[in-house]
Order: sequence, then structure tokens, then C-alpha cells
Amino acid sequence: MIVYRRTVALLALVVTLAGAAHAAAATTPWHDARQMVLVTTADWNADHGTLRTFVRDGEGWREVRAATPVTIGKNGAGWGLGMNAPQNDAGGPVKREGDNRSPAGVFRIGDTFGYAASVDTAMPYLALNATQYCVDVSGAAHYNRIVDAKVVGADAVKGSTEPMRRDLHANGDQRYRMGFVIEQNPQARPQAGSCIFAHLWKSPTDATAGCTAMTPAVMQSLLAWLKPQDHPVFVLLPQAQYKRLRADWKLPRVDASGDAS
Repeated sequence: MIVYRRTVALLALVVTLAGAAHAAAATTPWHDARQMVLVTTADWNADHGTLRTFVRDGEGWREVRAATPVTIGKNGAGWGLGMNAPQNDAGGPVKREGDNRSPAGVFRIGDTFGYAASVDTAMPYLALNATQYCVDVSGAAHYNRIVDAKVVGADAVKGSTEPMRRDLHANGDQRYRMGFVIEQNPQARPQAGSCIFAHLWKSPTDATAGCTAMTPAVMQSLLAWLKPQDHPVFVLLPQAQYKRLRADWKLPRVDASGDAS
């Protein structure tokens, strides 16, 4: 009887450990995300793509808005530093500072921002002023951070080409009138890319320096929809890489025609 009980206990332990191992293997760093903004592109060099939004429905994803066009980096996309493991061995270019590529991978959505004092969003919001910059100087103390020159000092933003109030610095440019931070390279690794946002597009045919751009109506809808308690993520992948990684990364199913299911 004692041997039998020990055998049963041992088998139960093995089953429990196997289940735990399977569960650990099945989880992803974004397993807590219940909202997803997904951009797919035709290939690594495409400068435009399609944006979709999803909510987690049980163990899967359900699309909640119609697909819409967006523009991305003028040189396409490259593997970025986000929540996914580095993909240097998976083929395709790797995101570098100044390469005019949008980062590919899975990224947390950070603060929202804009020119207005407030906008309709539950996400943390930064009302921009004329002295705020995103520092794109690799190796600088505040690399890949939005800072206020009045707080950190003018020398801290010296050389940066990313004033956040573009309307005041670039002939009325409205592209940062509404947007949100895509948390690429959160550890500020030198030369790995900086200041990656979702923002308004200049036109449907104007690509970006590495961000993802869209119409004001789409951005306004996204800002109102995003909720910090749902741990939203932003995903950008070329179609071939999306198909290869979808199951392992537990992403929504998108068929060959580009429709989600």
C-alpha cells in the first residue's frame, strides 16, 4: 500500500511538472496583453502596411475595427528591441539608428502625447511644449527619452533632431499633434534606434523615418480605445514573418488575403 501511494504521488508530481513546463513554454512576455495594435507589411522593404486592432477573447483574439492603411519607415522594417527575443538569426534586417526602418516585433505601448492640453484617452498623456525633445543622439544620457530642455538643460538635447512640438519647429508640421510611444529599445542600447512613435501621417504616400503613421481619425479612435489596465501591445511584422511566428507568439490568425480570423 505504501509503495502504491508513493507511485501515485510520484506520477501526480510528474504530471504537475509536465503541465507547468508546458504552460511556461506556452506563455509569452506579452501574455497579459488584452489589446493589440497589429501592422503587417508585404515584405521587409515595403514602406506601408495595414493596421488592425484586436481584443483578447478567451485564449484567442477578436478583431474589433476595420483594417486601415498606414505608412511606416521609408526603407521598410527591421528587427527591433521589444518584448520578443532578438531575431538576428531569423533573417531580415536589424533596426539601427538613422536607418529609416520601422522596428519589427512586439512592443509595449507607452505614453500618449499631443499638442492639446488633454485628449480623450485613458492612457498616460503628455501635453507637449516647445522645449520638449525626444533625444535621438546615440550614447547621450537621455537617449530614446522624451525630456524637457528646461528641466534637463539645453546641453542634454544638443544635436537632437526630434523636437516634439513640430508645429513650432517645422513650419506648422502636425504629425505629432496626436500619437503614442512604441517602446522600442527601452533599455536605450546605443545605435539600436530611438524615438519610435505612432503619429499622424503627412499624406497616404509619405513614409516616415521609422514610425508608423495614420489618419487623424484612426489615431483619435485608437487613443480613445486603448486602456492601460489591458496592457496594450503594438506588433509590426512582414507577412512572411507573421505567418512563421503567429502560432509561437500567439498572435491573431490572418489569412493569405490579409483578413483576420
